[in-house]
Amino acid sequence: MDFIADVLLVAGAIGAGAYCFILGRRLNKFNDLEKGVGGAVAVLSAQVDDLNRTLAEAKQTAAGSAQTLTNLTQRAEDMSRRLELQMASLHDIPPVTVTEVSAPQEQPPHAPERTAAPMFARRIHVGETA
Repeated sequence: MDFIADVLLVAGAIGAGAYCFILGRRLNKFNDLEKGVGGAVAVLSAQVDDLNRTLAEAKQTAAGSAQTLTNLTQRAEDMSRRLELQMASLHDIPPVTVTEVSAPQEQPPHAPERTAAPMFARRIHVGETA
């Protein structure tokens, strides 16, 4: 009886060893960095790191753009206030009447006189055709 128990115990140990050997090979293939899930996890991890860096850069750029936009908006509001003040000050100026308007001035002396003749003319030399 002891002999049968020892044979069964050795057979179970050999079966467990074979099972562990096969399971170990499968686990090594599963965790292989080039072909298995380990490789996929490594690639995804690298992509997550790249995305985190890109997101940080985008946040920084957006913050800079927001600051620039805030400054430009402030400048536009200041200019709007100035223009409103200038427009309000124009209402205080008395209106100009027709009698106050001066006669149109003559052309300055350095300006060429206007004539009815064309400014440029094409001349055809002898032997040329138009």
